Formats: sequence, C-alpha cells, structure tokens
Amino acid sequence: MTRIFISRDAQSLALGADRVAREIDRVAGERGADVTIVRTGSRGMFFLEPTVEVETPSGRIAYGPVKPGDVPELFAAGLLVGGTHSLSLGRPEEIPYLARQTRLTFARCGVVDPLSTEDYAAHGGFAGLRRALDLARAEGRTAIVDAVKVSGLRGRGGAGFPTGIKWSTVDLAEADQKYVVCNADEGDSGTFADRMLMEGDPFSLIEGMTIAGLAVGATRGFIYIRSEYPHAFQTMTDAIAAAAKAGYLGPDVMGSGHAFTLETRLGAGAYICGEETSLLDSLEGKRGTVRAKPPLPAVKGLFGKPTIVNNVLSLATVPWIMANGPKAYADFGVGRSLGTLAFQLAGNIRNGGLVELPFGPTLRTLIEDWGGGTRSGRPLRAVQVGGPLGAYFPADLLDTPLDYEAFAKAGGMVGHGGIVVFDDSVDMAAQARFAFEFCATESCGKCTPCRIGSTRGVETIDKITSGIDPDGNLALVADLCEVMTDGSLCAMGGLTPLPVMSAINHFPADFRRAPARAEPALMAAE
Repeated sequence: MTRIFISRDAQSLALGADRVAREIDRVAGERGADVTIVRTGSRGMFFLEPTVEVETPSGRIAYGPVKPGDVPELFAAGLLVGGTHSLSLGRPEEIPYLARQTRLTFARCGVVDPLSTEDYAAHGGFAGLRRALDLARAEGRTAIVDAVKVSGLRGRGGAGFPTGIKWSTVDLAEADQKYVVCNADEGDSGTFADRMLMEGDPFSLIEGMTIAGLAVGATRGFIYIRSEYPHAFQTMTDAIAAAAKAGYLGPDVMGSGHAFTLETRLGAGAYICGEETSLLDSLEGKRGTVRAKPPLPAVKGLFGKPTIVNNVLSLATVPWIMANGPKAYADFGVGRSLGTLAFQLAGNIRNGGLVELPFGPTLRTLIEDWGGGTRSGRPLRAVQVGGPLGAYFPADLLDTPLDYEAFAKAGGMVGHGGIVVFDDSVDMAAQARFAFEFCATESCGKCTPCRIGSTRGVETIDKITSGIDPDGNLALVADLCEVMTDGSLCAMGGLTPLPVMSAINHFPADFRRAPARAEPALMAAE
C-alpha cells in the first residue's frame, strides 16, 4: 500500500485539490494500485498547489502544481515510486522555499493528518502538554507561566504584548471560573497563517490552549473562528472531538486530574470582532462593540471572569516552548522580538505563501528571496505590512528589519505578519481613501473619532483627488488623523491614520495630480 498526501487546505481546494484527489483515486483503481490518499494541510507553498506527495522507502517525493489532467502521466512516469517527471519537486524538506525556513509552529503543517491524534503524537505532539503537567506537579502551575515569560513569546495577533505577562495576570486573579479564549477571527488583508494552522495542525492549538488552562486554573476554552473560514471551523470542531475521545480534553486531561474543555464558535462576520473586547461581547451573544479598558479582559473578561485572550499562533507556539524549553525559543529572533513569526506573502507577488523565520529578516529578503518579486514583473512601488491598518512602505524602506521595534521606528507595524505587495500601477491616493472607507464600514460605531472621522476622511480624500484645495484638505486630513489616533477607543480608529498618513508622506505625488478631464467626445455628448 502506498500513501499519497494531498492538501485539503482552503487555498489548495480553491486550486482544484479535490479534483486531483479524485483523479488519482480513479487512475489508481484502473491500474489496480493499492493506494491510500491522506488529506493533509498545506506546507504553505501556495504557488505550487495542488501539491501531491508520495511516500516511498526513501521518504516523501513531491510533485506540483498538479492538475487533474497531469495524473495519468504522473502514474506512467512512476508516481508511486517517486519517478521523475517535469512536475517533480524532490523531497519537500530539500525544496529551497522550505529548506531555508525555521519551522517551529508550522513544523507539522502539510506533514500530518490533521484529524489523527496518533499521527500528531508520532510527530512530537502532546510532548509540551506532558512537560507542562510534570512541571505543574513538581513546582506548581505558576512555573508554566514563568516558562512562557522566559521564552519572550509575544502576542502574534498584532499588538505584540508579552504572553507571559497576560497569563500571569489571569493566574493571580481570584475567581470561581476562568476562561481561555482563542482569537481566530483572522481578518487582516494578506493574512492566512491562522487558517492554515487550524486546517493543517489543529491539535497544536488544542494543546496550547490546554496548557494555558492548566497554567492559570481555567477549565473552559473557546475558539472564536472567522465566519469566512468554514473549512477551519469544521476541522477544529472535529479535532476537538477527536482530542476529547483520546483523553487529551475533558474532565481528566491525560489522567492529570485537571479538567479542560473546548468549544468552537463561528464569528459574526465583522472585522471589529478581531478586537479582543468586541470579540468577548460577540462570544457572549451580544453585538460586537469595543469595551472601555480598564478593566482588562485578564481581570474581567468573558462573562465578567478572568480570561486569557490570545491569537492562534501565540497559543499554538506554546507546546514547542514547553517541549523544547523557553531558552531554546528565546535563542531565535532579535532584541525584544524573540522566537519566530509566520510571514505571509500576498498581493502582487510571484510566489505567494507562508514563510516561518526568526524575527529580523528584511522586507527585501522576504519579497525577493522567497516571494520572487512582483507577479506582474513590474517594479515594486509599495508594501503594506500589518493588515489594512498597517503603513505603506515605499521601495526605499525594503531594507527595514521585520521586528516589532525596528518596524515601529520606521513608522509601521509588523502586526500579524501579512505582507501585501503592490507594483508601480497602484494609486496610493485610492489606497488612502480605502483605509478611511474600510474603517467607516467596519467601525463598531461606539466612539465618535472612529465612526465620524473615517467618514469625513473619505469625503476629504475625494476633495483632494478632485483638485479641490489640495493643500488645505491635506492639512485637514492630518488634523483628522491626529484626532483619530488620540481619541479613538480602540485600534480600529487609532491605527487607520497609519496607512493614510504613510501614503501621503511617502507618495505625495499621487495626491497632487490634476483631476481627470472629460474626453472631448463625452463633453460633446453631454
């Protein structure tokens, strides 16, 4: 029996992975070949999906991108024994795109069966949970919190707040019930790491949340998943059931006496529910609106109880830290930006996909060495990092190191690690307008600077691009952005000025163009 691995990641499905799997099954049946198809997650080389991997005595051999029509030729070329074909990629671990990465959080993505606890354990899974349970027995649960502090792990959702400090606050809080909430409402443009991990290695998130519960004395957890992620939602729901059946969740986790249960919740379809307090309101069945802080969710969170709210990658990285030691994790990265981050290459990029590296590489390295430059072949003009609220960097800032402090110093933010590339055909005035429009559409409406300021921003940008008093209206935009930064209740309004002002400051010519004139024929028709 030969095992063939095909991704069922949403990106792979969109590119025809199901059709390829059906064709492999059909051709194998015709040839009488004993084949088992294993549906995995993606390794993150989306430009090579659908990728097919075949298990041979000397290891896996990959082929891609594979179309259904390629399957008969692949079988004829000796697919089942790793035969040579024009689509041959060799051993996955030797493909340069993967070989140069430092896969910690994403080590199992594309390798394991996402719904098999046995496969997960065979590839190192649950070792971190075992270590955490041993540590709690020997030194008390606070030792787990201390280990996370030593690792230097910071929130991967965008704010970069030290994870161990947040856990410590919940641990010290006195309450009859505590919660662990995973923010999987991944809504930033150009980001897909959370989805990819939930679809490809869901048990790592389950393990991380269980360790978090053990560390702070929480017995219940919730995963709030973006409504546009039906595949991730189903995979996480099924994985939770499998983990409970195997004894990794429930009233007696791994025979430890510690109880921890998990549930999935589908998001409300609102970008603002990615903000932690708005997410908590939504999770409670209310309309998602931002809460004033203090009190912090760590003190008064879900249903008024102390709550850990962390991003998918923050929680899914904890098992590696516990299994390998906090100092081993802290050895990666630079300065105060320790460990690795999953950089996501999107937009006008030749080789879109996920690249996990220690903090510190430059934008240029990611875009040119991994991304292969623009897909259009035209010169790069702008890069937005950190989602729709991130700054636009021009080409002369491509050598900025990707770490929290260096990016902040340059006027940007790393955020969730999404990198969106634009070539020289982009209209940066239109991008600035989009930032205001996006804020106006997605604002929860609770505070005036965000709700009204963004609407006025759209109107003012329209005046500028129409040639109406550009100097006066540019000054008005600057004043408006200052009010939004200083007066907004949360980052929705507070960070919208970042893309707007970066576009104005780095690409001033786009805001100084003469308004387009009507064509003579159109004028005559009018």
